[in-house]
Amino acid sequence: MLRPLSKEPSVRLSLAFLILAATPAVAQQQPNAAPADAPSRVFTGADLFGLSIAADPQISPDGRSIVYVRRSGDVMNDRMQSSLWLIDVASGRQSPLVAQGSSPRWSPDGTRIAYAAGDGSGSQLFVRWIASGASARVTSFPGDPQALAWSPDGTRLAYVATVAGEATTLGKAPPKPEGAKWAEPLTVIDRVNYRNDGPGYVKPDRDHLFVVAADGGAARQLTFGAFDDGGPLSWTPDGREIVFAAIRGPEAERQVMNSDVIAIDVASGALRMLTTRDGPDGQPLVSPDGNRIAWLGFDDKRRSYENAQLYVGDRDAAGPRSLTASLDRGIEATAWAADGRSLYASYDDHGRRRIARIGLDGKLSPLIDNVEGGGLDRPYTGGEFSVSRGGTIAYTGGDAGAPADVWVWSGGKPRRLTQLNAVMTASKALAPVRKIAVTAPDGRSIDAWLATPPGRTAGQRVPLILEIHGGPNSAYGPSFATDVQLYAAAGYAVLWTNPRGSTSYGAEFANLIDKAYPSADYDDLMAAVDAAIADGTADANNLFVTGGSGGGVLTAWIVGKTDRFKAAATQKPVINWVSEALTMDNTLFTSRYWFTKLPWEDPMSYWNRSPLSLVGNVKTPTLVVVGSEDYRTPVSESEQYYAALQIRGVPTALVKLPGASHGGFTSRPSQSAAKASAILAWFDRYRASAAPAPAPSPAPAPAIAGKQ
Repeated sequence: MLRPLSKEPSVRLSLAFLILAATPAVAQQQPNAAPADAPSRVFTGADLFGLSIAADPQISPDGRSIVYVRRSGDVMNDRMQSSLWLIDVASGRQSPLVAQGSSPRWSPDGTRIAYAAGDGSGSQLFVRWIASGASARVTSFPGDPQALAWSPDGTRLAYVATVAGEATTLGKAPPKPEGAKWAEPLTVIDRVNYRNDGPGYVKPDRDHLFVVAADGGAARQLTFGAFDDGGPLSWTPDGREIVFAAIRGPEAERQVMNSDVIAIDVASGALRMLTTRDGPDGQPLVSPDGNRIAWLGFDDKRRSYENAQLYVGDRDAAGPRSLTASLDRGIEATAWAADGRSLYASYDDHGRRRIARIGLDGKLSPLIDNVEGGGLDRPYTGGEFSVSRGGTIAYTGGDAGAPADVWVWSGGKPRRLTQLNAVMTASKALAPVRKIAVTAPDGRSIDAWLATPPGRTAGQRVPLILEIHGGPNSAYGPSFATDVQLYAAAGYAVLWTNPRGSTSYGAEFANLIDKAYPSADYDDLMAAVDAAIADGTADANNLFVTGGSGGGVLTAWIVGKTDRFKAAATQKPVINWVSEALTMDNTLFTSRYWFTKLPWEDPMSYWNRSPLSLVGNVKTPTLVVVGSEDYRTPVSESEQYYAALQIRGVPTALVKLPGASHGGFTSRPSQSAAKASAILAWFDRYRASAAPAPAPSPAPAPAIAGKQ
């Protein structure tokens, strides 16, 4: 039994937490629970190491084979390892290709596969001959090759690699005596974006284009300068040029997303700028006949969200026209059809990723609606695809029952080729997932999904966790998620939703929170909770809330607005928009896209949207969770909130994931499991006894007086 709020002790948790399988109370709720001496039917943190997920499926030019990346948990080094597997499309038989590798790409004649693989100190470019099974390393440059692209005749490979630079210096230390042990040299920072989430503080390195012979030899650097050039790379059919995207020019460092499509002459290295508008243009693809270029982009209006549109222009990108302006959805990836008369494109729609064929006249023909992505911990939309010359599509797909598998479509009904987690799903009692109807206070329909504990009986009310997505311009969907399964295995129903500001519902819906976040998205979330109560699932006296990044912002905002939740866990949040704008990794972003003025010009607009402004209202016990190397929503944001809650006497604890960045928050299976376990342990402290028989739905809890 916990002591009263005013006597709650200060607590600081670490991830030396045991990964909890289930509490005894949870085990009693599971009708399918195994005896103590038998394998558990409950999904546990340890099961994360047994999961596999398919990614980057690349279909051969003739459509007969697919090579894909299989990511599987390695319990000994606590990481997801990537291996390459080959599938025969006709039979579905698969075989291992490379024990460690990524980014596989078929040669134009389908006889070889290029891929990247580690060499002990980084990664290099390799080529595998399919007929003989032999592999050869074709690069030795220490630059971690990315964005691999074969030349049309199969003799060369283009790629992007990192080139070491020379650090800036100011002055110099006095001469050091031989053998003396002095401090490290000064670090001088002079770049606008001086650190990146994940890699950390920026080194004086740059990403540039290279070309190497496909059978090995010395690589040749094509691009130079104080710029970062990026993929994907697309050769012209005659092999003379490569098209790519980058932010270049004298003001490149002060541009946030103003990339342009660029063509480089492979022989001379001469560059031609093909687009120049104010806005991002990227992912260029040359048509099979070389007469057109397709790319993704939009006019930058300094709003928080714009749909990435699919443009087509002539060989020099002149006369561009959008093929998807009327679709009102953001395009994620594209591929030309072999005849050059249409393109295949993926996009999110109502929380699901779809693939369609889009003609040069803009006519859209939907093809696939069950594309799934490569994430595991939370149910984000996502997924990848490739297309053969004959129009067969290989893609990652699935549903809420398992991580993504490889699927294929060649007209008609899609066919599943792998079942990477069939043994796990057959042996575990997983939470069922269903969609529920939600109507916001202004009458808008809001998509939401509800997972319930395995073995829950009809009509039984159970504790509810509201799980909020980040972004905020992103989307959840009915996808497999380990956090959801772990929460449900512990006896909680889990609710996730796409409130206003979410993508996949059009630009107008996403921009309802433009320069007003958080705001009415709070009302959408509360309406979803009320719907779960009215549904007869959620126990109104046992409500909990969590979310990461943008979801962490909304979690902290919610507990400043209402006391209806028994406990909360805000993960990697922004707490103070002024400090976040001045310490996040993308220095220019927040003040340019989420506010109309700079922090010192209008500090109150930043303050009024900061969860810290509401901390005086908070009574809800709130856990704060963050990666120790988070540079997107820096650790100082979480520490501010933890300190403020401690000063107020609100029950709180600070959990740090050692070595974890913002994007890599749950990349290591043990940390993903332990993080979920810590949140469950926190919620279990404040979880009330089970609810009685179903009761009428209560009215929505009012916001705290005096607050909007």
